[in-house]
Amino acid sequence: MKIEHVEILRADAGWRMFSYLKIATSDGIIGWSEFNESFGSTGLADVINGLAPVLIGKDPRRFEAITQYLHVLTRQSRGGINQQAIAAIENALLDIAGKALGVPVCALFGGPIRERIPLYWSHFGTYRVRSATLMGVPPIKNYDDLARHAEEVKARGFRALKTNILPMTERGVESFTPGFARSPGWPELNWNNRLISGVSQQLQAIRAVIGDEMGLMLDVNFHFKTEGFRRIAAAVAPANLTWLEIDTHDAPSLALIRRDAPCAIASCETLHGRREFRPFFETYATDVAIVDVVWNGLAESLKIAAMADVYETNVAPHNFYGHLCSAISAHFSAAVPNFRVMEIDIDSAPWRDEFYDSAPLIENGDMVLPMKPGWGVGVNEKAVRARPPQG
Repeated sequence: MKIEHVEILRADAGWRMFSYLKIATSDGIIGWSEFNESFGSTGLADVINGLAPVLIGKDPRRFEAITQYLHVLTRQSRGGINQQAIAAIENALLDIAGKALGVPVCALFGGPIRERIPLYWSHFGTYRVRSATLMGVPPIKNYDDLARHAEEVKARGFRALKTNILPMTERGVESFTPGFARSPGWPELNWNNRLISGVSQQLQAIRAVIGDEMGLMLDVNFHFKTEGFRRIAAAVAPANLTWLEIDTHDAPSLALIRRDAPCAIASCETLHGRREFRPFFETYATDVAIVDVVWNGLAESLKIAAMADVYETNVAPHNFYGHLCSAISAHFSAAVPNFRVMEIDIDSAPWRDEFYDSAPLIENGDMVLPMKPGWGVGVNEKAVRARPPQG
């Protein structure tokens, strides 16, 4: 079996773009992976296309040899976009390997340990503040609306949800994203008393509806410096968070926050490879290591998880993409012993299901692991090509 053709497909997914890598073989087996160019990864497809000629003629079942060779070729600028390109290739090769052997991908790594994957509803309220009309769902205008949405999530069987900072202003509930330069406050990233008070009110409105047993997380991304993260951590104590999720690239600062925080700290979703995770483990900076399997590739992600286990740290996949990404993250979640919980986006563009031959099967807040060969989820090329990106 040899690799014959490599192709990238893109689709309009509402407020973002979905991207897919297709690798065709001489035996007629097609390998798919999904990657993301809408999350700070401009030019990723160009890097994949730049590496593609190296793949032609190679045996895709020797995925470790191929990915190691690609790492050698990119060693002088390792990580970042190069890592994400290699990850997309690796994940497509794993799909081929599983299909060639007639087994699900997790079986290539000794799995599954579990076939039902506990989920949490991600971006709770966030997308509805920004894109309710596009999704055809009720908008979030105030914290009463947020509470009603929480009732919906609980009624659908989810046992945990994660929200972002959604401050109330004179215009209603708004997004707070200065760390991504999408709302005022950058580049300083300072906190203020009104914002801190608003976060407390937001979380209490949710907690009052979901009760004490349901999990509640808050993701504050890169929106503060260390000083602000510490103030947020102190303010969220009454909400009894499952975790406070913080993005930072300075492990000692995060360790300082974790030392005094009244709840667990989750982090690391934007890191590439074991070398970037290592200082966060060595400084005991995080309770839960968030691993992006789409950015790192499943094989590398499993190595990161094994390293985390040495430091008594559980892992959770960063997964806010399409259904193929959810399948990839589910196979990671099924194969690692030190698993915490899996992220999933339920709110999305209403036509998202069209891009796949099946949607995730979710029962009582768990995703049932797809057990067909490969990832167990295929891409509907016709539907993807019918919705080209809109810019």
